[in-house]
Parts: sequence; C-alpha cells; structure tokens
Amino acid sequence: MSFVIAQPEMIAAAAGELASIRSAINAANAAAAAQTTGVMSAAADEVSTAVAALFSSHAQAYQAASAQAAAFHAQVVRTLTVDAGAYASAEAANAGPNMLAAVNAPAQALLGRPLIGNGANGAPGTGQAGGDGGLLFGNGGNGGSGAPGQAGGAGGATGFFGNGGNGGDGGAGANGGAGGTAGWFFGFGGNGGAGGIGVAGINGGLGGAGGDGGNAGFFGNGGNGGMGGAGAAGVNAVNPGLATPVTPAANGGNGLNLVGVPGTAGGGADGANGSAIGQAGGAGGDGGNASTSGGIGIAQTGGAGGAGGAGGDGAPGGNGGNGGSVEHTGATGSSASGGNGATGGNGGVGAPGGAGGNGGHVSGGSVNTAGAGGKGGNGGTGGAGGPGGHGGSVLSGPVGDSGNGGAGGDGGAGVSATDIAGTGGRGGNGGHGGLWIGNGGDGGVGGVGGVGGAGAAGAIGGHGGDGGSVNTPIGGSEAGDGGKGGLGGDGGGRGIFGQFGAGGAGGAGGVGGAGGAGGTGGGGGNGGAIFNAGTPGAAGTGGDGGVGGTGAAGGKGGAGGSGGVNGATGADGAKGLDGATGGKGNNGNPG
Repeated sequence: MSFVIAQPEMIAAAAGELASIRSAINAANAAAAAQTTGVMSAAADEVSTAVAALFSSHAQAYQAASAQAAAFHAQVVRTLTVDAGAYASAEAANAGPNMLAAVNAPAQALLGRPLIGNGANGAPGTGQAGGDGGLLFGNGGNGGSGAPGQAGGAGGATGFFGNGGNGGDGGAGANGGAGGTAGWFFGFGGNGGAGGIGVAGINGGLGGAGGDGGNAGFFGNGGNGGMGGAGAAGVNAVNPGLATPVTPAANGGNGLNLVGVPGTAGGGADGANGSAIGQAGGAGGDGGNASTSGGIGIAQTGGAGGAGGAGGDGAPGGNGGNGGSVEHTGATGSSASGGNGATGGNGGVGAPGGAGGNGGHVSGGSVNTAGAGGKGGNGGTGGAGGPGGHGGSVLSGPVGDSGNGGAGGDGGAGVSATDIAGTGGRGGNGGHGGLWIGNGGDGGVGGVGGVGGAGAAGAIGGHGGDGGSVNTPIGGSEAGDGGKGGLGGDGGGRGIFGQFGAGGAGGAGGVGGAGGAGGTGGGGGNGGAIFNAGTPGAAGTGGDGGVGGTGAAGGKGGAGGSGGVNGATGADGAKGLDGATGGKGNNGNPG
C-alpha cells in the first residue's frame, strides 16, 4: 500500500464518465417506461387482460429497481468527485507554502513586508501592534489588548488589496488601539479598539478613549470607532468619628439656694464651649433649691439649670444643668414650682449632643408644679442627638402637675459624597470612507460616566425625656406629656456629577449617587405615672418620632456624537448609570 498513489485528474475524469453513463441509462429507462408500464390488452377476454397486466407489472418492477440503481450510481459519482477535490486541495496545500515563500522572500528581504499574506495578530495583554498585510494582497493583523494602564495595539495596515486589522482593546483606564488602514485600491478599514474601563488609582479613574477607525483607500468603507471605557465609580462618603478626648471645658457653677422667703432660687451658670479638637463642652450648673418650713402664702420657684457647652470638633456637647427642687413643710396656701432643666450642648463634628437637664421636683405646697426637662443637644455632622431631660415629679401635695419631658436633640446631617466619579472615555472617530466609493465609519459610543459615591447615613435622633410622675394624697392630677423624639439627620448630599465624555457619539457621564437616607427619629419619651389616693388622671402621651432625610435623584444619558467623514451619524451614547442610593440612617434610641 505504500506504493499506491492517487491522481486527482484521473479520479475526476472517472467520475465524469460515470455521470455520463448514468445519464444515458436514465434516458433509456424513461423512454421505455411509457411503452412498457401501461401495456394495453389485445382483446377483451380474460387471458389477454392477464397477459397485459403481467407485462405491465414486470415493467413497473424494473423501473423501481432502476431507480434504486440510479441512486447508488449517483452516490458513487459524488464520492469520487469529493475525493478528487480533497486530493487536489492537499496537493495545492503542499505546494503552496513553498511557492508563497519563494514569491515573498525578495519583498521581505528588501522592504520588510511580504508581497502576499496576512499580518500576524498582536499577543493579548501586551498592547502589541498587529502586523502589516502583504504589499499586494492580504489583511492587516489585529492589535493585541493592553495590560492595566496600557493602550491597546494598533491594527496592521495592508497594501493594495485587503482589510485593515482591528485595534486592540485598552487595558484598565487606557485607550483602545486605532484600526488599521485598508488597502490602497480596495478594502475596509479596521475597527478601533474599545477603551478600558476606569479603575481607581489608574489615570484618575478616567475611562479610556476608544480607538479611531481605520481609513479606507479608493474603494471601501472606513472602520468604526471604538467605544469609550466607562469611568470609575466615586467613593462613598463616611461620617467622621470621635476625636481623641482631651480635658473637658469648664463646668458651670450651681445656683444659690433660697430658704424661708418667697422668690426664685439662683440659676445655674452655663458650661463653657469646647475650643480644641476633642474637647467636650462643659456641663451646665444645677439650679438652686428652694425650701420653707411653716408660713402662709409663700410662693417659691427653683432655679433653672445652666445650658451645656458646645463640644469641639469630634467631641460631645456638655449636659444641661438640672432644675432646682422646691420643698415646703407645714406651709399654708403656698405654691411650689420646680426649676426647668437646661438644654444640652450641641456636639462637634461627628459627635453626639449633650443630654438635657432634668426638671426640678416639688413637694408640700398647696399648688405644685414640677419643672420641665431640657431639650437634648443637636448632634454634629454625622453625630447622634442628645436625649431630652426627664420632667420633674410632684412628690406630695394636694394639687400638682408634673413636668414635661424634654425633646431629644436632632441627629446631625450625613456627610455628602465629594469624590468625583471618573469621566467616561470618548468614543473613537470613524474612519474616512473611500476616495471614490465608500461610507465613513460610525463614531464610537462614549463611555458611561462612573456612578457617584453615596452620601453617608443621617445620624440618630435623640430620644425624648420621660414625663414626671405625680404622687398626691387628694384629687388626681394630669401627668406631663413625654417629649418629642428628635428629627432624624438629613441624608448626605449626592455625589458630584460625572463629566460628559467627548468625541464621536460621546455618552454623558453618570450622575452622582443619591444621598444617604435620614436616620429614623428617636422614640418619644414615656408619659409620667400617677400615684393617687383619689381618682387617677390621664397618663402623658409618648412623643412623635422624627422625619427621615431625602435622597438625591439619578441622572440622564448623553446625546450621540457625529460620525466619520461622509459617514452616518453615530449611535446615541448609552444612558448614564443611576447613582447608588445612600445607606439608611440608624433608628433613634427609644424614649
């Protein structure tokens, strides 16, 4: 078998002869079919009719067998024809490389390019340019894709006839490679490579520009520009934390007491504000107490507490001072009013507000009114609101009203996102159409701008103070209402808009992320309990929770750019991605 050879020409000739024989046999069978398959009876008797039917059935059986033989004959012809083509292709392939190498060798040695043949493709991840095609005929090689931060390789050009190679895609944050130029006489320009997507830390998060499409020659279409890369997303905002504490600011002094005479006890002094980073505000001083033993018609009021000082950056506000208490023993027709608690100091940036002071207690007067609790201090940016002070209690006496609990402080607003999202890369320009006939390539679509960072969550609202209790031996009195919970902090502002991409069909940058949702308001304070030997009064109602902040809206996509010279208008840019919604604020503490 090692000496058996095949000659494609002889096999093809044999297949042609067999096809001719098949055609002749088919023609003879068709001519005989009309005369033999429908033989007429010679007479009307049964014998003649049976003889005619016998000859007709024999002819029909012959035609069926001939059809099967013709199908087998056709299969043999097809097999020989296919085998002849395969042998001929193998012989041409074996002879082709040697012939092509002999033709290309002089041009390669003299000009550095082959005369006929396609250029080599660039390796992926290297940004290597595609090889040029043959001077006479051949396509340019495709450019290799780039590594992160590296541009894609340009597509190879071609000579007289052929298509330019496609540009390679850019690595992260880098531009796509340009498409190769088409053949001078006829061919299509290569398409530009896509720009790399923006990544934080590479080229400022900008998306890479798409590569320009390759130009056509005399006849042909220019290549399409590459799509620009999407910009990197912005960084989410973070609320500031507490600073390292230092010695707090000075506290306010307590008020002077009042004994045995009508009037108001001295008020507490305000606490000092924190002046340094991490310095907490000073606590307010407590109001002075009032008291009397015996006497008729004496009216006394406890001193009001001093306000807490504001905290420095990163430090909490000082607590408000407590209101002074009033105690009457054996007095007739007297009135006792407790001092009100003071407001807590506002917190510095990232810190909570101070607690409100408690209202003063009262006892023993004919008419008793307990002091109200102070409002909690507002939280700094990203800080929680301070709790409201507790209302004062009526400890004893025939008639009395307990004090209302103070409102909780408002939570601080969340920090807005300030990091700029990366700009989407511009779309590549479309290649020029042929000088005589051909369309320009479409401009590439601009990259989508990066999503803006989300605003930080709003802070927790302070809880309302508890209402004071009443304990009277005679008719029931109404307890004080619980204070309202503080409002939830506003959500952080939305991120700065991504800028518009430039170039052909440049898409608009995406809009920054939505602001963080406001924190849920703190729960209302509990109403004061009533202890009564007579008919009980109504308990105080809990305060309302605070309102959450509002997030920001997403943005719209950009308009499409123009196409290449003499080309159709590029497609509209892709719609910018909506900004991500900021995180929801934490719930307020219960009253």
